[in-house]
Order: sequence, then C-alpha cells, then structure tokens
Amino acid sequence: MSYRSRRAFTRLAKPVAAMAALVVVAGCASDSEADAGGFADDAAGGGADSVVFAEQPWVDLQVENEIAVQILEQLGYDASIKRNLSVENAASALGTGDLDAYLGNWWPSQEPTFGELIDEGKVGVVSTIVTGTEYAPAVPGDVADELGISSLADLDEHADEFDRKIYGIEAGSPGNETIQKAIDEDAYGLGDWELVASGTPAMLAQVEKSEKAGAPIVFLAWSPHWMTVQFDTVFLEDPEKVWGGAGEIRTLTREGFGEDNPAIETLIGNLKFTTDEAGEFYYAHDKDGQELGEIASAWIEDNPDKVASFLDGVEDADGNPAAESFSS
Repeated sequence: MSYRSRRAFTRLAKPVAAMAALVVVAGCASDSEADAGGFADDAAGGGADSVVFAEQPWVDLQVENEIAVQILEQLGYDASIKRNLSVENAASALGTGDLDAYLGNWWPSQEPTFGELIDEGKVGVVSTIVTGTEYAPAVPGDVADELGISSLADLDEHADEFDRKIYGIEAGSPGNETIQKAIDEDAYGLGDWELVASGTPAMLAQVEKSEKAGAPIVFLAWSPHWMTVQFDTVFLEDPEKVWGGAGEIRTLTREGFGEDNPAIETLIGNLKFTTDEAGEFYYAHDKDGQELGEIASAWIEDNPDKVASFLDGVEDADGNPAAESFSS
C-alpha cells in the first residue's frame, strides 16, 4: 500500500474503538448472505450467455464479483454468484463444470487445492486480477517491536507470551492447512503449538482484544485488507520456505467456458484491480458499513476509464460492441 493511501486509511482508522463491534459483525462476511440481491444461490454453471461465479466471504472478492455481475447484466448477460463456498468446494465445482468462474485464486497459496485441476486442464487460468498481495502468519507491529520478531523462526522463543497459539481463519482454508502442517512437522519448533481455527471476524476480533490488553498474538494475515493499517501488521519471514505465500490473485474458468462464452471470458479476463482498490473495498464495507452492491456501483461510476478497459474487445449479448451499449 502506498504511503499516501496508508495516511488516508490511517485517518479513517482512528475511531477504532467505536468500530470494533462492526468488525465482529461484518468482518469478511457479505451482507449478501442475508439478501442475495436477486442472485440465485442455487445457480449452476454451463449455460449459454451466462456465468456463475464462485465466492468465499472475502470482501475484495465479493465486491469484484458484484462489479463483474453489474457490468455483465447491463450488457444483457445472465450473471450470478454462488456464495459462501469453501475454497475446496469452489475448486471441485469448477473442476466438474458446475460453476463457471472464480476471481479469487490466491497463488501460490491455493496451489494444493487447484494445482492438479489446472494441470489436467479442467480449470484454466485466464488472467491475474490483483498483483502484489501478501498472505502469511503475522504479528501486530507493536508486538514485533517489543519482542524483536520478524520471522517464523522467532516465534518459539516467545512461546509462553503467545500462549503457543496461532489464530487462523475458517476451518479447511489453505492457510490454516499450511499452518497445521508446519505444526505437525515441528517446523520452527512449533510442534507443541496450537492452531485456533475460527471465522475471519472472530480472528480479527481476537487480534483487537489482544491489542487492547497488550497481549502478544500471531495470526493469519493478508493484504489487501484494512488490518495491515489498523494493526501495523508485520508479515513474518519464512527462511525454511514452509509457507507458500501469495504473490497474486488470479481469474479462473471451467474447462470450455471460453468456447461457450467468449465475450464473458474476455471481460472477466480484462478485470484488473490494485491492492489499494481492494483494500478500500474492505474499508468501505467493514468500517463504513456500506453494502457490497453499493460499493460496486459507486466504483463503476467513479472509474469510467478502467471500466472502458474491461470492455475492450467485448461484445454485448446482441453482438454489439460493449463499449457502445454500456453506460455507467
């Protein structure tokens, strides 16, 4: 995140205490879970002139899906979202063709889940949607300074301060599995540590609680996210290369989707977002309480040049140039 953006986020983040309850309620969860916004949760892939996106409750992915759906619907296509999937379920559904597209392939951290499907050609990599991401165990900045921690190799020396616990996110997530594998293999002397698996909101609430109590905590962190600013997050180095990391987020489609729906695949392949934009999506939702659809529509209206780049080489459902039929 740029210095300018960090300063802007920091100004927004000052009233942290007042917003802590919102984090617990909202976290990474979508307000669309309660109101699907007209999208069919039982939608299945494979249709002509249509696309069904896979989704986990990660705000950047949710807003990017909403942006894609809003643009595609205006172009006359049928676009919907299958929500609240695990990463494993999303991979399986793309591999069988039950769902069409996925804008949230964190790579290489999801390689154990998607690698074989991609190698076999059941799932195709269309493009990179976000670059410069980070995804790793981390500690708040004040903890790093106080205990002199910058690496996973530093943790076990302070095992008692951390109560031998690493806080993760949803059970079964690739990040949790990597942490558990490190514990099982006693990497960095972590064999007697415990992974505390919970939902993203619960994990973030625990980080806030620990920060207020002045207690050290290590947790699964990622960027883009507002947590990097609020907690001055320090991602821990990995000299033994235990952690897969996450250098980019990619767009995937099921086998044959580009042949069935070339215009839709071209559009979703054109989607590109910066880490600052994705972080702003999180802040608008989790901190300002804006609904996902509102964030998406506002972004579309405020970014006509980027939307035009998304429409490059795309035709609407009637075969006309998309740039001529779309109005933000």
